[in-house]
Amino acid sequence: MIRAGIIGATGYAGNELVRLLMQHPEVSITNMTAHSYVGKQFDEVYENYRQLNEMVLGEMDLDYLSEACDVLFLALPHGTASKVITKEVLEKTKVIDFGADFRLQDAAEYEAWYGVEHHGKSLLPQAVYGLCEVNREKIKGARLIANPGCYTTCSILTLRPLVAEGLIDLHTIVVDAKSGVTGAGRGLALPNMFDECNETVKAYKLASHRHTPEIEEQLSYAAGEKITLTFTPHLIPMNRGILATCYATLKQKVSYEDVKAVYEKYYGKEYFIRLTKKGVFPETRWVKGSNFLDIGFTIDERTNRIIAIGAIDNLGKGAAGQAVQNMNLLFGLPEETGLSCPPIFPA
Repeated sequence: MIRAGIIGATGYAGNELVRLLMQHPEVSITNMTAHSYVGKQFDEVYENYRQLNEMVLGEMDLDYLSEACDVLFLALPHGTASKVITKEVLEKTKVIDFGADFRLQDAAEYEAWYGVEHHGKSLLPQAVYGLCEVNREKIKGARLIANPGCYTTCSILTLRPLVAEGLIDLHTIVVDAKSGVTGAGRGLALPNMFDECNETVKAYKLASHRHTPEIEEQLSYAAGEKITLTFTPHLIPMNRGILATCYATLKQKVSYEDVKAVYEKYYGKEYFIRLTKKGVFPETRWVKGSNFLDIGFTIDERTNRIIAIGAIDNLGKGAAGQAVQNMNLLFGLPEETGLSCPPIFPA
């Protein structure tokens, strides 16, 4: 059995990870930490685990945890992992970081977007961006995985085939994305309170969202040149899910079947990426509670633009599900192990 430790188990992403790992046939959760709940049982924080998970939450002791666990999941805010993950820790265990600290290869760009100092610059060269469908082989031999962001996973995978095959004008990409409220985390914040986000839709962090450079960096790798795009996130009054509607101008006239063939080339054998039928477009309700990404598209012949839509569960493929998929790759397991259950509906 893989001995797993979860640092930051009581956030929404950490809680989802606990749920998934408890069902995983090859994993035993041996340690869980939560700074605000040290000494409490996990089922005291989340009553849905009553009599199912009574593990006592501890402090984050990396020296001990790196010895006690085969893999450590860090579900912590940005700016933390780069302070506590060291070469010595990585020599003893594998780390999957939910935060942003090791996603960008340029530390200066990270510091500019996140406004904090990066303390782990020496580890950046060995950090692998954990987008499984793109970096599968690199992930298998890694010790440090940067689990991608939720908006980024949805946006990158939806656009990547179009970018990599040179179908679109790279200067025209616009990503309009909507997220459920759990994407903002479990901490108390006025904008995320029920009365503030129910019965309204709002854009936020216009032209400044921290996932922007992550999307640009990964799509630039696919394109072989620098990409700058427009990314606008919105908050939707629902618990979980992301819908990314991506627009770009086509470089030449192509048919629906031409574009479908491109998506099939990249994702036809991918278990977790599902292409919708012509005229059917992704909805967050069809991926809720799962690790699936649904992609659909249409061609607007009047404007010569393509509109590609992706949908994921922000806590699943956008966080905990993808982390488990990464873990499966790290330990030589089939990627769908512990993740093959269908999406939940209704929920």
